Amino acid sequence: MMSKVKIEKTRTKKAPRKNRAAEIANTFEWLITAFILAFVFRAFVMEAYRIPTGSMADTLMGAHFRLRCTQCGYKYNYGFIPEQYRLPQDTIPRGNVRPPRTRCPSCGYYPPTDKAMPIANGDRILVLKCIYQFFEPQQWDVIVFKNPLEPSINYIKRLVGRPGETLEIIDGDIYVNGQISRKPAKVQNEMWMPVYDNDYQPVRPQEGSREGSFNGHLWQQPFKNVANSKWKVDKTNPTKFGLDSPAGQTNTLIYDTSIGNELRATYAYDDVKGYDYMPYCSDLKVRFYANPTGLHGRIGASLSKYQTAYNAWVDSAGDMVIEAVKNKETIELARKAIKPPTINKPALVKFTNVDHQLIFQFGAEKLIYDLGRSPEDAGPRKTDIEPQVKIFGSGKLTLSHVAIFRDIHYTAAKFANG
Repeated sequence: MMSKVKIEKTRTKKAPRKNRAAEIANTFEWLITAFILAFVFRAFVMEAYRIPTGSMADTLMGAHFRLRCTQCGYKYNYGFIPEQYRLPQDTIPRGNVRPPRTRCPSCGYYPPTDKAMPIANGDRILVLKCIYQFFEPQQWDVIVFKNPLEPSINYIKRLVGRPGETLEIIDGDIYVNGQISRKPAKVQNEMWMPVYDNDYQPVRPQEGSREGSFNGHLWQQPFKNVANSKWKVDKTNPTKFGLDSPAGQTNTLIYDTSIGNELRATYAYDDVKGYDYMPYCSDLKVRFYANPTGLHGRIGASLSKYQTAYNAWVDSAGDMVIEAVKNKETIELARKAIKPPTINKPALVKFTNVDHQLIFQFGAEKLIYDLGRSPEDAGPRKTDIEPQVKIFGSGKLTLSHVAIFRDIHYTAAKFANG
């Protein structure tokens, strides 16, 4: 027997108007609170800033062109200056524009400038505003401060001196109270500027004189054999060098600045017109991987500063040495015994002369020699003498990933490229 079931529709009760008004008021209260918190956070805790100019390039960049060498493929940046395009300061056009003449910081190629390109905005940094309430500013910090004469303008700079200190710029280095100021490792790594990277080689070097130029000539390998040396470029991989010689016969490659980029304080980010007038930079780093393929021999590098050549080498017995050569006299500066190099196992080799300190790295091992912190400790300054970079070795070796870098070089305001 079936029974009838009565189904009644339930009606949704409308919320009282008072409750809806309270919800709206509560929402506005949260929005106002969030706005106040955001304002306070931005005003007193942290704020994002855009880099307006290229005065800190290449470590921090203003508006710039992102370029890639059409010959070797090396990526680099070039600063955009609105005044060159008759635009107000800090103006970035929406469309593409043609960059001025530039130079590849690795192979030295001057590419044609017939193509318009987009402009990238300046880098953005987050500034922790309250940190100096608890800690004193440290040298080499990146800081933001207001121009005292125009408080609406923010300056973004790297701190090199504090109240009460005497600052000097001597041959590109910063001296505080008469002592050279050494940069922390993290800061120093950011400040290495490329001079040459052998991994990036032109694909059409013979076309240089037609399309553009490589420092005014056709491209050639800038590492050359010194007389009677027997380094050879690998035929299957021209980015590698090979050596097969007696263990007691030293063979030397020298970086030829008449072919490659000069060791001057130039920046790919800046106008190329002032390159020839920039000073030499003798704070250098050479880096490569060495693969010993024989039982006996040694591998090393040489960096000269003023009239002294500093050599660093390691041999198959595990002797790691730094020495100075001046007026044909060799003086050993530092030595340590390490585990002998492993045959057919590439090892990273770095030799650095920076801020009056020699640092030699072979694999995980390091050898450091302090030249002293006073201006005269590195010897009489001969800033008109171009430094030299050499790689030397004996026995059976293969070199790869060879590159040269230079330190940031501070100059007086009279130099256009800083």
